[in-house]
Amino acid sequence: MTENLYITASCSIVGNVVIKDGSALFENKGAGVQPFLLSVYQHFAINYPRFYKMDSLSKLGWLAAEILLDQSFSKQDYQPEDTGLVLSNRNSSLDTDIKYYETVKTIASPALFVYTLPNIVMGEICIRHNFKGENDFFIFDSFNAGFLQENVSWLLETGALKACICGWVEILDNDYHACLYLVEKKKNNKAILFTEENIHHIYQITHG
Repeated sequence: MTENLYITASCSIVGNVVIKDGSALFENKGAGVQPFLLSVYQHFAINYPRFYKMDSLSKLGWLAAEILLDQSFSKQDYQPEDTGLVLSNRNSSLDTDIKYYETVKTIASPALFVYTLPNIVMGEICIRHNFKGENDFFIFDSFNAGFLQENVSWLLETGALKACICGWVEILDNDYHACLYLVEKKKNNKAILFTEENIHHIYQITHG
């Protein structure tokens, strides 16, 4: 019999609003992407100097993961290898690729070059939280709840992982949307079943 899996927390950052488990925690309407991401970092009083060197995709995904896990994840319940990430987006690292290409016309920027892969955002999250489990990044034309549900379920049901951060982290110019889910085998008082319908519903209500 297939074991039930649960979404024990969710976090979205879109439209200059931070949403955790369906409730808006912070907004900064009118700010550009970079000032907004910095204001999120400052509002939640995070102290992590490495944040300032990240590209926009990494800042967005890293902040969403930070807020997702805060007071929702018991790290002591898992070994580092037990927790992994499965993320996806549409444009890979194109936002940073374009910025890097512009620097090539004069002096290529090594600081940007290291972020010209979409999976670097997962590396930043794993460095912060000492996660050493499975990491996968997929590119789709649009958010694919069915694939996410099938892929993450297989990882947890086979024992490859015991907990997984999964979802969508997309940014290109001023258009961005992060929507992350924490998936575990155990319930909490906010848990809902990890189904394609529930995944899609959370994405849709935050995407607008």
